[in-house]
Amino acid sequence: MEQRQLVACTYKNLRRELCPVVLGWSDGREKLLAYQTGGASSRPLTTADTRWRCLFVDEIAHAAVREGWPRIDVPHQSTQSCVRDVDLDINPASPLRPQRRLGWQG
Repeated sequence: MEQRQLVACTYKNLRRELCPVVLGWSDGREKLLAYQTGGASSRPLTTADTRWRCLFVDEIAHAAVREGWPRIDVPHQSTQSCVRDVDLDINPASPLRPQRRLGWQG
């Protein structure tokens, strides 16, 4: 997340390309809120709103970082319910009270 790199991985048997945005915990499991930029999905990737994904970190397989972070807007305009206890958030103006902010400027 700090390096602004894409993560290519497999999740639920589908190859995905993700921009990690929020990392933390919910119900005793580590979770990631990410913006999916490419790859396959069980739902269409037709608009910015349909590209947000909530993933269990322990179910991510074959992860590798890639160059090419896109210019995405992550203003947290709507309330997210993916990550309850936020450890890390790339949004410097995050209302989520993360343990760490990365000061990302899109």
